[in-house]
Parts: sequence; structure tokens; C-alpha cells
Amino acid sequence: MAGAIASRMSFSSLKRKQPKTFTVRIVTMDAEMEFNCEMKWKGKDLFDLVCRTLGLRETWFFGLQYTIKDTVAWLKMDKKVLDHDVSKEEPVTFHFLAKFYPENAEEELVQEITQHLFFLQVKKQILDEKIYCPPEASVLLASYAVQAKYGDYDPSVHKRGFLAQEELLPKRVINLYQMTPEMWEERITAWYAEHRGRARDEAEMEYLKIAQDLEMYGVNYFAIRNKKGTELLLGVDALGLHIYDPENRLTPKISFPWNEIRNISYSDKEFTIKPLDKKIDVFKFNSSKLRVNKLILQLCIGNHDLFMRRRKADSLEVQQMKAQAREEKARKQMERQRLAREKQMREEAERTRDELERRLLQMKEEATMANEALMRSEETADLLAEKAQITEEEAKLLAQKAAEAEQEMQRIKATAIRTEEEKRLMEQKVLEAEVLALKMAEESERRAKEADQLKQDLQEAREAERRAKQKLLEIATKPTYPPMNPIPAPLPPDIPSFNLIGDSLSFDFKDTDMKRLSMEIEKEKVEYLEKSKHLQEQLNELKTEIEALKLKERETALDILHNENSDRGGTSSKHNTIKKPQAQGRRPICI
Repeated sequence: MAGAIASRMSFSSLKRKQPKTFTVRIVTMDAEMEFNCEMKWKGKDLFDLVCRTLGLRETWFFGLQYTIKDTVAWLKMDKKVLDHDVSKEEPVTFHFLAKFYPENAEEELVQEITQHLFFLQVKKQILDEKIYCPPEASVLLASYAVQAKYGDYDPSVHKRGFLAQEELLPKRVINLYQMTPEMWEERITAWYAEHRGRARDEAEMEYLKIAQDLEMYGVNYFAIRNKKGTELLLGVDALGLHIYDPENRLTPKISFPWNEIRNISYSDKEFTIKPLDKKIDVFKFNSSKLRVNKLILQLCIGNHDLFMRRRKADSLEVQQMKAQAREEKARKQMERQRLAREKQMREEAERTRDELERRLLQMKEEATMANEALMRSEETADLLAEKAQITEEEAKLLAQKAAEAEQEMQRIKATAIRTEEEKRLMEQKVLEAEVLALKMAEESERRAKEADQLKQDLQEAREAERRAKQKLLEIATKPTYPPMNPIPAPLPPDIPSFNLIGDSLSFDFKDTDMKRLSMEIEKEKVEYLEKSKHLQEQLNELKTEIEALKLKERETALDILHNENSDRGGTSSKHNTIKKPQAQGRRPICI
């Protein structure tokens, strides 16, 4: 029983020793995290846990923000987390954001994670129009944002429309011009192509270097009233305190740099700013809410501390971080150069391979064409051989027919010769017959005459018959020759005719000319030499280009103010208008 009691006591004591926890959700600019926090944790415990998780060492720029009704507040480091006026429903949500901004991002932001978080926050503020950005500058900033996300521009990958789903420009800028999304993308891509070779951290830093010169960059605005009751705006930033007209957040009516402020006092709702120069009047103003007053005081203390810190030698921690950053940067630079060389060698190998493949394909095409031409030549040769054989057979037939025709001609000639001889003989016979007929006619006529004479003599004889029968008997009638009938000359037989019609052959074929296609080797593309242009020239060029498409009636008050300031030439860079004072002889601010 004693053992059971001891075990129960040990279990109870263990249960009492286990700390109670609650869940916290931390929202950064690109992620969400959840932690189990102990009930006794202070703001610093949670903040340090978040920074360790992110690998962030430049912690002095950041804080954990939460919302109370319609006002933002920051988690205090020395106060328990649950003692803040936060929702008690789990998970308790905080936003990890930059609370203070550097004067010069390139010099002060050392870690890459710090630069990245600032880049994401400033980009969102520009897109949400919490920071006013001129149209031409917003296009340039968008091109650096695209470089940071997509890397180097590649026409084969980043084709038309690849930015269609990206939010890159403030809606105010898009609505101000009669330009389609394709036209905006074309101008952003034109600048994006010029950033080739910049790594993500370099592109993000270029973005911040441009954004930090915008008038509203890093300024926290608060509604205040002066002692006369006039409504004004108080701006707190890394350079000092600024008083604005509520309608003009770009150009302050008066500014108090931190090194020119002797004292800032706070009593209930009234703030008092005492300039270092006693000739300048003390400026007093009131804020409407106690919570807002506390926030203003926090920002004043934090910005002033950082202002003084920048003008002192870097701490050992910062020196170590900068040394590590330089080494890391040099290492990354060497790595990028190595990768660039490898990429160049790979591209050259790919170009060589493509060229060889192209030449191989060309040779294959030429071989295919030559093969087809050879096949056509073989077919043509076969056809020609067949035609030659047919022609040879026809030539033999024609030769045979020519021989037969020659024989027939010889026969005809021989027949013709014989016919000519017979004709001449017949003509001779006819001529002889005609001569004989003529002679016979003459003889017949002569005989006729003799007959007539004989008749007469016969008559006389008859008459003398009586006289003398003796004489009649003596008169003997002489035999007469009958006339020869001429034998008609046989007509010469008709000469036979023989028409030899030779079949004519026609051959119609063309010689096949084999044309060999010779293609020139494609010259290597000349690398585009990127010429960096001056920033202001680029901005002016784009501003001039799109000015004709601007819809004047859609200009906001800030657009008009920015244009007026640009015409006066007084707002090129707010960081260049305030000189950094030397560390010697500076009096700290009593807050």
C-alpha cells in the first residue's frame, strides 16, 4: 500500500511539473508556422523562437504584430504573451513583419533572409498602394520582381502570356492607362530581359534600392491634431518625424530629423517635439487614442535607436555577419560563375549537338533525296533500256521492211525496164503496122482501081464474049490478096505501184538532272551585349512612351502631387535630401 501511495504521489508531482501550453500561429510574408508556447513565456521568448526557426540574426528590424479592433500593435518583449490584449482563442495569431526600415538597404541588410522578407513586405505595400509608386517606376520594379521569381529570361520558356496570372502592378496604375494586360506584359518583359545574370538576392536588392527612394517608403502615418485643432498626419520613419497635410502624404509640410530633435515628451494624449535649434518653435500635437500614442512612442524610440546605431561602429556581431555575408557572397559569386561556365559549355555542347543533328538530318535528307534520285535513275535506265530494246526491234523491222522495199523497188525497176522495152517494141510494131496498113491501103486502092478496070474490061470482054469465047477463057481471073487487118498493139500494162509507209517512232524523255541541295551552316548567334542604361533615362523613356495612353480623369490626388513634385524636381530621392550627421558632438534625445 505504501508503494501505491508513493507512485500516486510521484504521478501527481509529475503532472504538476508539466507546463501548460497554448498554440500560436505565426504568419510571415511567405509562410505560416505554429508553435506550442508555455503560458509563462514573454514576448521575447516567442520572438526568439521565431527568429531561430527562420535563421534570422538581424532581429532588430522585426517584430510580432497583432490587431486590436481597428488598430495595429506590436508584441512587447518584456511582457507575457497572454498578458497582451490578444484573442484568447487558439491558435493566437501574430504577423512577423518589419517594424523598422533601414536608411540604405544595400548597406544595412546583411542576411539574405532579411533582404527577402523586406522585399516581400515592400512589394506587398506597393501593390496594396500603401506606398505610392509612379507608373514608370512600378514597371521597373515589376521587372525585378519577375527576375527574382523566374530567373534569367528565356524566350523559349517565358512565352507570351506567362505573366497573365501574376500580380505585378498596382491597380491604380493599370486603371490609369488605356493599355491591355498584354501591353503591360510586353513592357515588363522588355526590362526583365535586361536583368539577365542577376541572382534572386541581387534582383530583390535592386528592387529595394529603387523602392527606398519612394516618398512613402518606411513611413508610418498617424492622424493627429495640432494645438489649434487642425487635422494633420504624423509620419515616423528612419530619418525622423514629418508633418503632412492629410491630402498630401508625399511632401511633408515640416520635417524633424532625428539629429535635430532635442527632446520628445509625451503626456497623456499630448506629444511635444523640441528641436535642437532653440530658435525653432516647439511643436505640439494630440492623438486620439492612448493605444495609438503608445505605438507612436515605440516607433520613435526604435527608429531613434537605430538612427544612432547606424552612426556608430558596427558591433562585433554585425561585423561577423558582414564578414560571413561577404564570404557567402564571394562563394555564391564563384558558384554562379562556375554554373555560368558550365551553362555556357552546356549550351555550346547543345548548340554543337543541335548543329550535328541538323547536319545529320540534312545528310539524311540528302541521302534520301539521292536514293530517290538513284531509284528514279534506275527506273529511267530500265525504261530507257526497254525503249532501246523496242527501238532496236523496230529498227530491225524497219531494216527488214527497207530490204523488202528495196527488193520490191528493184523488181519494180526491172519490171519497169521490161515494160519500157516492150513498149518500145510495141510502138515499133505499131509503127510498122501503120506503115504496112498504109501500104496495104495504097495497094487496096490500087487493087480497087484495078478491079474497076477489070470490071470495065470484063464488061468489054463479055461484050466480046460473043466474039470470042476463046478469049474469055484466056482471061483468067488473077487471085487477090485480102487486106491485112492491122493487129492492134497491145496496151502497155499498168505499172504497179508500191507505197512504203514507214512507221515513225518518236521518243520523248528528259534527262534527269540530280540537283544536290547545299545548305550553309548556320552561323552562331551573336550574344546580345547587355548595356545597362541609367535608371532615370529608363523611367523617362517609359513615362514618355505610355503618357499618350494616360486617362487624365482617372488620376488620383497622389498622382497629381507626384507629377507636380517631379516638375519641380524636388523629390528624386528623399534619402539624398537629408545629410547624415557626424557622430561627434551629437546630443541624445530624451524621450
